[in-house]
Amino acid sequence: MLLGQVVGSVVSTQKDKALVGKKLLIVSAIDLKGNLLDSFIVAADLVGVGVGEKVLVVAGSSARQTDETREKAIDSVIVAKVDSYTYEK
Repeated sequence: MLLGQVVGSVVSTQKDKALVGKKLLIVSAIDLKGNLLDSFIVAADLVGVGVGEKVLVVAGSSARQTDETREKAIDSVIVAKVDSYTYEK
């Protein structure tokens, strides 16, 4: 899983039918202090989040394990909105 923050969206009028009706968001990875990192991923939004929100993203075969994405050409999915997290050094 990737801990990230939604930083933008992708608009695509021509796409595979598996993506029709799916909101595609750009998610930047974040460190444990909440700082944006250089890496990012485009993920299908399954939970209804928006720009600025922290999220959990799954990728690869795990992204195709939800009811909405099973056997579809989707490689990354936002599966949770993060309300808070804690960590110890």
